[in-house]
Amino acid sequence: MAHETSPTIHVIARPSVDLDGMRAYLDDVGGSSWLERRTDADRNPNPGELLVEFGGRACYRSWEPGLNVNVTKVRSDQREYLRNILKSAHGSVLEHANYSFALRNVSRVATHEIVRHRAGAAYSQESLRYVRLVDLGFRVPPALEPLQQQVVEIVERLEEFQVSAAKALKIDEDGIPFHVKKEVTSALRRLAPIGVSTDLIMTMNLRTLRHVVEMRTAPGAEEELRLIFGRLAEIMVEEAPGVFQDFTRHDDGSWVPEFSKV
Repeated sequence: MAHETSPTIHVIARPSVDLDGMRAYLDDVGGSSWLERRTDADRNPNPGELLVEFGGRACYRSWEPGLNVNVTKVRSDQREYLRNILKSAHGSVLEHANYSFALRNVSRVATHEIVRHRAGAAYSQESLRYVRLVDLGFRVPPALEPLQQQVVEIVERLEEFQVSAAKALKIDEDGIPFHVKKEVTSALRRLAPIGVSTDLIMTMNLRTLRHVVEMRTAPGAEEELRLIFGRLAEIMVEEAPGVFQDFTRHDDGSWVPEFSKV
């Protein structure tokens, strides 16, 4: 039965670090005291932000004063260090940390726009060439709320066609080869609404996440995209508070960074 849905976002993977590997490297270059300070302050340091800081300090050998004769002072506070990374637009080090999300019940309108972000991202989407449409999920956007009943009725008729067409073509009878089922399933998706709910597995690095959150929560962005990435921004402020420290949520729902295009 056709039913209304609402997008949800689930974090399914986040960075991890090998502290022993970091320590072995730092013992060799002479910066082990930096890692000792980080682990003394927090037995379980934020792995994404630790990885970003590790990459940044490796560029200048700025683990501690004296390792690089050009560096006489180093920032010891991690939040202050990350702010300087953002301020100086040293964005490449943000690309080391990747986060993966399961986007549930988002429309294909939304996914068609999301997958345009290719740099620093990876996607796996539910395939309607293989997955039969037997129960259409559909979110009625606010602009169509006055016509909600009519929208639901249209989606229900489309769902009824999907089910009746599969039955008329007898693709569920015994002995029907999979390639035939796939061909019919693929054909039937052409008569499904682009607003049908689907699932998308999405991985982005921190640099890309910052850019997409800013872009897709802007006032001119598509309504569902603003909803999805507004929620994702809330998640990332918790997951990587140092990297997203310069973001402010405005009254119109947009998330605006102090340092853009890092």
